[in-house]
Amino acid sequence: GGGRPGQGLPLWQRLGVAALVAGAAGGLWLWLRAEKGRQRQARRRAELRALALGQGDFQLRDQEGRPRCKADFRGQWVLLYFGFTHCPDVCPEELGKLSHAVELLEREPGLPPLQPLFITVDPERDDAAAMGRYLRDFHPRLLGLTGTPEEVRAAGSAYRVYASAGPRDEDGDYIVDHTILIYLLGPDGLFLDCYGRSKSAQDIARSVRRHMDTYEPLPD
Repeated sequence: GGGRPGQGLPLWQRLGVAALVAGAAGGLWLWLRAEKGRQRQARRRAELRALALGQGDFQLRDQEGRPRCKADFRGQWVLLYFGFTHCPDVCPEELGKLSHAVELLEREPGLPPLQPLFITVDPERDDAAAMGRYLRDFHPRLLGLTGTPEEVRAAGSAYRVYASAGPRDEDGDYIVDHTILIYLLGPDGLFLDCYGRSKSAQDIARSVRRHMDTYEPLPD
């Protein structure tokens, strides 16, 4: 008569059907979740491409006087900070935080290396020798880059960095007001994320690790 479908099946067959249905539902849920993740990544990649932050090249010199361009870092993960060596407090704090984040990630086996990078916004005072002296207090792999005012300005403009020198005191000293952000660049050289002063080294390390785990290169 009006019994439910499958009611006449033996128990083991009914259990098998139930398991198949549950498995199919679980598989569909996993596929939908993965597809949602792929769509989210695609939207993120499109947003980054449209943002165009950090695209283009720069031509600078490191603390050893060697020419450096952005292409030198292609294929590497980079944490980048813009600042100046005469900064009394913020820059040392941020570079210390950046260095600690790199150290935390270095302790984790299997992660790709992360290059710490510091670009001056004060090329008048921050020549290669000054950068070399200043960077001794931070991560041993931290590279400092400087150049002519025009070269430094072009590098900062690519990341929309604001920098403006204040008035000079009687000793000729001055402070440079500038953007305070640590930028994360992926192996394709494009901007992926940034971290303000409220983020700790642990916060940055967790975020970088997550980006490394989910990274997909942008299509050309």
